[in-house]
Amino acid sequence: MKFDYIKCHGSGNEFVMVDAVKYNLDGIDLAAFSRFICDREHSVGADGVLLLVEREGMFGMRMFNPDGSEAEMCGNGIRCVARLAEGYVGARRFEMFSGGNRYGITREEDIFPTMPTYGVDLGVRLASEDFGFAEGASQFVSQRIERLDDKLLWTAINVGNPHIVAEVEEIDYAHLVRLGERVLELRSEFPKGINVSLVKVLGENRIFVATYERGAGITASCGTAMTSSATAMALNGRCDYEATITVRNRGGVVRCICHKDGGLHTILIGNASYISKGVISFEGGEFSFTCTERCNE
Repeated sequence: MKFDYIKCHGSGNEFVMVDAVKYNLDGIDLAAFSRFICDREHSVGADGVLLLVEREGMFGMRMFNPDGSEAEMCGNGIRCVARLAEGYVGARRFEMFSGGNRYGITREEDIFPTMPTYGVDLGVRLASEDFGFAEGASQFVSQRIERLDDKLLWTAINVGNPHIVAEVEEIDYAHLVRLGERVLELRSEFPKGINVSLVKVLGENRIFVATYERGAGITASCGTAMTSSATAMALNGRCDYEATITVRNRGGVVRCICHKDGGLHTILIGNASYISKGVISFEGGEFSFTCTERCNE
C-alpha cells in the first residue's frame, strides 16, 4: 500500500497529513503509524498525524499524537485539514467535525502574503468530566489545584479537549515539564490527562503561551492551548472580549477573538502552511517514506 502525505504546520506546530478520503487506510494501525512517522530521528518527524475524513457528507479531522494516542481536537491541525478539505468543498465557509464536535471554518485574509490563513470557531465549556479537580462545579476560574501546585491560580477550559491555564510573570519551562508530568500521577484530578499552559501577559491584548500537551510534551505550538489561554485571560479580565488578542508562542503567532454573545466561544485565526510532500509505503507490517517535493506555500 502506498499513499501521499503532506508535511504541514500551523503556527510552527508540525504535522504529517494524509487524505483518508482519497486513500483507504483500513488495516493500518494508526497508532503505530503515528509513532513511526512522528519520530524526528528516524522518520519524517512531526508533532502529530492528521487525517482528512468524511462522514455523512461532512468532512472532518482525526488527529494522533506522537505516542499514538488520539486527540479530540487540535486547533493548529484543523486549520491544515481545512485547507485540504476546502479543495473538496469549494467554499470559503463550511463546517468540519473532530472528536464528536462541529466547528465553523472560514478562509481568512492571509496573515502574511502567500500564507494561507483559516479561522476556526471553538465553543468553550467551563465544566467538563475531564476536570476531576472541579467535580460538580459550573466553572473553575483562577483557583488553586493544591496537589498540582500550591501557588498558581488555574482556569479550566474545554474547547473540544481539556486545558488548564495559569498566568505567570515569567515562563519556566522546567517547571512546566514538572507540572505536565505531575498531571500523569494525579488520576483522580485528571482522569484523562490534561493540557497545561503557562501564560505571560505582554501588553494590552497580547500574551505569550507555553504548553505541555497530552501525549506530546512541550511542543513549539498548540492551537487549542492558545485559544484556551486567550479565553482564560478574558475570563480573568486580563484581555478584552470582542477584541483581537495576539497570541505568541515559540512556534509563531495567531489571533484570537473571544465572544460571549450566543454562548462563550473563541475564534482562532492562523496559518496553514505546507512544508513538504512525499509518499508513505506500508508493506509487511513496516512503514517507509520518501520525500518527493519541498514546499513553500
